[in-house]
Amino acid sequence: MTITKSVVLAVGAFLLVDLLYVLWVANFNMGLIIQGVVAVAVVLFGVFLKKIPTAGRVAGASAAAVPLVFSAFLVLYGTADNSTYDEDVVVVLGAGIHGEQVAPTLASRLDKAIEYHNKNPRAMIVVSGGQGPEEKISEALAMERYLLARGVPQENIIKEDRSTSTRENLSYSKKILDDRFPQGFSTVLVTSDFHVYRSVQTAKKAGLPVRHLGAATPWYAVPSSYLREMLTVTKMWVVGT
Repeated sequence: MTITKSVVLAVGAFLLVDLLYVLWVANFNMGLIIQGVVAVAVVLFGVFLKKIPTAGRVAGASAAAVPLVFSAFLVLYGTADNSTYDEDVVVVLGAGIHGEQVAPTLASRLDKAIEYHNKNPRAMIVVSGGQGPEEKISEALAMERYLLARGVPQENIIKEDRSTSTRENLSYSKKILDDRFPQGFSTVLVTSDFHVYRSVQTAKKAGLPVRHLGAATPWYAVPSSYLREMLTVTKMWVVGT
């Protein structure tokens, strides 16, 4: 029992310390609230473990298994890249920026797009993301600057700078691309590994068939990103949006 309690408390402590670190280096988001609630629940579960009846411990262990299985599903889907590297367009979905600077999660997506560009330099790259409340410029502009600084030609970049959600990222990008490629086009979607599944489903609903490439999530952002994504995907399954 002592080892189990120590493990539970260690997990809770890690989640709390990680939460404080992410609050320092990243913009505030709903995933951090969820992580905080989960971290406190885990710590309390560990503190009172000896007083919890067996049924309660089993229920707690079962509850812990759900996000682990869910995360495994998102990881497997998000890392099963299926690009053929001959698509006409790369759509890179925005994420948070710090002022005017690209944050690590978004940088990972852009680096994946640059890898793609090096293999297929003829493809157009759509950088999609509007301006959030803690951002001095649009995510699309910050993304464009990042790509230009790393050698991607200006003529290969298309900005979509009005969107505020994944649904808008994809629907607005589709409208731009329909106008740009009236004869049709093939698309590969680039986003973080945890976000690939929902983004692909959303793209299908927007009438934008896509292949996909998943970018690695920075280690410290994994708990909050995956916890938030689980709730968002569940909502998508239940209400369809």
